[in-house]
Amino acid sequence: MELISVKRIWDQGEHNAFTDLVLFQGALFCVFREGSAHVSPDGALRVLRSQDAGGTWQSVLLLTSTQADLRDGKLIEFRGELLLLGGGAHHDKSGLQSYLWRSKDGVHWSEPYEVADKGYWLWRLTEHQDALYGVGYRAGPDGDTRLYKSDDGQQFKSWMSVFNNQGYVNESSLVFHQGSCFCLLRRDPVWSDEFLGLLGHSLPPFNQWAWQTLDKRIGGPVMFVYQSRLMAVVRLYEENVRTALIEINKETGTIHEWLTLPSQGDTSYAGVVLEGGYLYVSYYSSHEMISVSDKSQVHNGEAAEKPKAMIYFAKIRFSD
Repeated sequence: MELISVKRIWDQGEHNAFTDLVLFQGALFCVFREGSAHVSPDGALRVLRSQDAGGTWQSVLLLTSTQADLRDGKLIEFRGELLLLGGGAHHDKSGLQSYLWRSKDGVHWSEPYEVADKGYWLWRLTEHQDALYGVGYRAGPDGDTRLYKSDDGQQFKSWMSVFNNQGYVNESSLVFHQGSCFCLLRRDPVWSDEFLGLLGHSLPPFNQWAWQTLDKRIGGPVMFVYQSRLMAVVRLYEENVRTALIEINKETGTIHEWLTLPSQGDTSYAGVVLEGGYLYVSYYSSHEMISVSDKSQVHNGEAAEKPKAMIYFAKIRFSD
């Protein structure tokens, strides 16, 4: 695998993070969160469009809310429309609600409507046989996950009310391949000593799952299949925190790191598009420094520098 190029495509927000990427009507669309910090009440979802395979980008949408911090937008094409899924963390502490917006061109969007159960963060959607599947998680010491299914892209019903509750389970990615479904599931050590990632496997109708523990902790997972191999872009934690392209051994749960993207610190949450032997990846990272204009941080007449979370676009070539 060869990293052809990496370019910064957005840095205008104070904190730019949590991306996703899709190819829709011949153009690439990238969504991410803008806010004043990693967690802040002013979170908004911005969508960029590139009509030249990532060469240039323009902003086509900024979604804001006076009631909630909007976070972790995800994009998917479904029945000729572009769907944008996102979570809203409400300011009044009433809990988190997942929302969905729809568009026929990626520029003009519908009003949001609520999907899934309140308190369950529907993380990402995957299409299979003209239906949408996704895993929602409820954070907390007694948290769990639910598997949702939608036959129309509007009503999301709980397909499995208890999907997995082995530790602090949260972010996920589903792929369907040769009649099977695989789930890459993140776990964290916040409330549990079980923090290694999980790989789930199921056969139709996808209501019974077998799980195996991976050999690494992962974050911000997005999984895809390349030549029948399970691949993913994730955050890895051992030694230096980084965003990496990995392969997962379905039999042993072993993770092999194929490629490390320029990244460190606050990073990951990638979107991927596999197109014609190339993998396009959106992600965010804080490995680059920016000048600080705040006079209180200027020393000896020279402006200080600090890392900033910004949005990047990478092009990777697969070699047989």
